[in-house]
Amino acid sequence: MTNATSTTTDPSDLAGRKEWTAFVVLLLPLLLVSMDVSVLFFAIPSIDRDLAPSATQQLWIFDVYAFALAGLLITMGSLGDRIGRRKLLLLGAVAFSAASVAAAYATSPEMLIGARALLGIGGATLMPSTMGLVRNMFRNEQQRSRAVGIWSGAMAGGIALGSVLSGVMLEHFWWGSVFLINVPAMVLLLILVPVLVPEFKDPDPGRFDLLSVPLSMGAVLPVIYGVKESAAHGLDPRNALLVAAGLLIGWAFVRRQRSRGDAMISRELFRGRGFAAGIGLNSLASFAMMGSAFFTTQYLQSVLGMSTMEAALWSLAPSLAVGAAAPTATAIAQRTDRRYVIAAGFVIAAAGFSLLSLAGTDSLWLLLIGSAVMSSGIVTVMALVSDLALATAPPEKAGSAASLLETGQEFGGATGMALLGAVATAVYGADLPDSAPEAARKTLPGALATGDASLISAGREAFVHSMQYASVAGAAILLTGAVLTVTLLRRHRAGDADAALKEPAGSATAAA
Repeated sequence: MTNATSTTTDPSDLAGRKEWTAFVVLLLPLLLVSMDVSVLFFAIPSIDRDLAPSATQQLWIFDVYAFALAGLLITMGSLGDRIGRRKLLLLGAVAFSAASVAAAYATSPEMLIGARALLGIGGATLMPSTMGLVRNMFRNEQQRSRAVGIWSGAMAGGIALGSVLSGVMLEHFWWGSVFLINVPAMVLLLILVPVLVPEFKDPDPGRFDLLSVPLSMGAVLPVIYGVKESAAHGLDPRNALLVAAGLLIGWAFVRRQRSRGDAMISRELFRGRGFAAGIGLNSLASFAMMGSAFFTTQYLQSVLGMSTMEAALWSLAPSLAVGAAAPTATAIAQRTDRRYVIAAGFVIAAAGFSLLSLAGTDSLWLLLIGSAVMSSGIVTVMALVSDLALATAPPEKAGSAASLLETGQEFGGATGMALLGAVATAVYGADLPDSAPEAARKTLPGALATGDASLISAGREAFVHSMQYASVAGAAILLTGAVLTVTLLRRHRAGDADAALKEPAGSATAAA
């Protein structure tokens, strides 16, 4: 057993070739989990022909993966701290592989929904495990920051890559192939992780609180579902009740965590300066990223008239800038006050939204440049605040810390789509004439479906107008994030978190 707690500048703490090789291997599950969010983008028409799902079943084929993932992140992060993050990662890889095969060969909509749910459960084990292992493997502050920056960029890139890869696969194979691409990567993970990645777990985790599992799911799922439904169909009494019920269960969950010594979410996590602020700022960045995605994909397809595949390929262009943003930001943050670099990320992202607010009905390059600028700023924020939150958390609680970060991202993304989508919907509906059909007044695809040239033109103008308003709102929210960063992190300096975590030997373990 070796100690794995302190993060120092001692040369013995520097990660070597084995750790960096292991890190590359850990990027595999991260890419696959993020890709599975968008991998069905092109496959749904083929699935419709083969399985004939109802409209409700089709929605669940899409959504059940994200719901299972979001609902179980907190549980799986805590479980990994108790049984070992490497062990949970390997168990998740087996579940993810089995679910991928089941999804690929599904013979009914119900079977595919069940397989997608199992994929979400597997994904919930993989994401906090990989980030928690990164926290433990890289004990040197500069190396850990660099690794978290790469991790954040890979996660953002995986979502964009998923839709394109699925389109390429469907050009040559049947729809099930978009799931089978997971299997070779997971087999490679199962072979290499036991060789390269050491085990880490909390040596004194306490009992696992089973009652907190349904409470955590009951807090997360109704809120995310209610917010997403509100984004798609508007806020109605049912969705409002769902959100209220989730918040009420969340209150009960928090009270339970504060009153128990073996809580699923340890109070120790929030003793580190910057942890709670990091989760909040990370959620705000996710708010902006998912809110912008609501517009850009529709703009490429419905305003510019691109095919789905063409739109997906163009949407990859901003990812080229994102790949360099996080490593560059972490390098700068190591030489200056981190809060100013995070605040600058928010300002850059707001500038990207401002560019989107200038787009017209034929502004492909402006859209791509604005998206690239915005995404670079957001990934800068995500990388730095994720590193901040992980550094301030006790190493033995790294899995729980990672799960809270990722749950915050799910909340932020759902809220961004709902709120910015609501702004856009209101502006769009107000711009169309009262004589327009109801479907055309609700969405641009509804206007396109009418075949009326004048109504289609009015719909496109109204959509762009709505995107402009929502972009201004997004820029204002991001600038607020910059102010909050400077305010909330004013007492935090680079290295503070790591210095605070030089704890006595034995507080966390690493078993080779």
